[in-house]
Amino acid sequence: MYKIGFDNDKYLSMQSSRIKERISEFGGKLYLEFGGKLFDDYHASRVLPGFLPDSKLQMLLQLKDEAEIVLVISAEDIEKNKVRGDLGITYDIDVFRLINAFESKGLYVGSVCLTKYTATPKVTAFEEKLSEAGIKAYHHYLIDGYPNNISRIVSDEGYGKNDYIETARRLVIITAPGPGSGKMATCLSQLYHENKRGIKAGYAKFETFPIWNLPLNHAVNIAYEAATADLNDVNMIDPWHLDAYGETTVNYNRDVEIFPVLKATFDKIYGECPYKSPTDMGVNMAGNCIFDNEAVESASKDEIIRRYFNAKINKKRGAKNDDEIYKLELLLNNAGITSEDRKCVERAEALARQTGAPAAAIELADGRLITGKTSAIMGCASALLLNSLKALADIEDITLIDPEVIRPIEALKTEHLGAKNPQLHINEILIALSISAVTDENAKRALAQLNNLKNSEMHCSVMLSSVDEKVIKQLGIRLSCNDK
Repeated sequence: MYKIGFDNDKYLSMQSSRIKERISEFGGKLYLEFGGKLFDDYHASRVLPGFLPDSKLQMLLQLKDEAEIVLVISAEDIEKNKVRGDLGITYDIDVFRLINAFESKGLYVGSVCLTKYTATPKVTAFEEKLSEAGIKAYHHYLIDGYPNNISRIVSDEGYGKNDYIETARRLVIITAPGPGSGKMATCLSQLYHENKRGIKAGYAKFETFPIWNLPLNHAVNIAYEAATADLNDVNMIDPWHLDAYGETTVNYNRDVEIFPVLKATFDKIYGECPYKSPTDMGVNMAGNCIFDNEAVESASKDEIIRRYFNAKINKKRGAKNDDEIYKLELLLNNAGITSEDRKCVERAEALARQTGAPAAAIELADGRLITGKTSAIMGCASALLLNSLKALADIEDITLIDPEVIRPIEALKTEHLGAKNPQLHINEILIALSISAVTDENAKRALAQLNNLKNSEMHCSVMLSSVDEKVIKQLGIRLSCNDK
């Protein structure tokens, strides 16, 4: 059953206030490194039910008059055509998507910084596109000895060789299409250049996960490790914070490992570091906005299980990700769960064993469990969709779609479009249901329930087609599939 456990309005208020406080602490200018996604943060909305996917964007809109955005992209990622796994687009294309998205919301995008810069044809073509769009580009370079040779890094031979990014507002948001783009190095380079110009600017980090004031083995934090299992990120107790304050907080390995570099950089630029720990650098207030821990724990455990199934499917499709799967199995164990603790998984797999054919099950947001079996005219996912709509509309177990509507669609697929399997995909079933709804009151009532499928949990005993997966996602259903 779907239950809200996170106060989104409280989060927006607390988070914007905390960032304003941090700006004041540094005398009026702050470089804020934004980890994760600025919008479309569906991971956060899944593990913190009540968190809206665009919450961080809405929070920034409260600060839009004093904020500007600098997008960071690695020239190496442009050259390698690195792709965002969630969207299936390359990082360079995503930069333009992000610029358009930010500007359409009234946020000011000041420039783009190309890190690890070398002039290659692909990089040059990208810069030309930026110029055509009226976006200024700056270059940051690889520094010999980074990140350990502090004396070289914090010098005219290190950060000093980077372009100084001209900024006009007191809050500078440093964000990127994905991890490894060089956001922190960009921030620190700017601090060096600002200091040379007599401007004392500060640095802070906004990273939603892991949540620093939840226990290390809280399901939310384990779900973050599951989400980054391919990167081999590890949550850990912040040893710097424990030593400085005697308090246990949670951070992750990369921030703990880089903190000595950041501290030494601050010491060299300003004479002292304002932070005693990686936790001190953060401004995340999400942990203070959870009001139903049981709901959040349950949602996070479902997320870990979904990540596990997704990794197994990626392996089936050719990924060399054994280490990722092993880690996810370890995380399942750490969370004290198995894959069948997700109710729809247990029900779908049991039905598949009983029928000897692919089966699917869904746990509706109201807690009801519905199943779908494979038939001659439709796959188990399509059958499940119709059964779910009938249940939501309180319709008896009747035939919703007239066979006379289905037959011409089957004929079109097999006789004209070359399909060997006449079974209808979910999008085709929805079209057929829409046609039936013109003359059939039950079909009309069922169709009206589509929005009520949102926040349901679904599992299929076999891999689905990309067409079915896409429609299920568009309906707001959280899907997992077995790797068969």
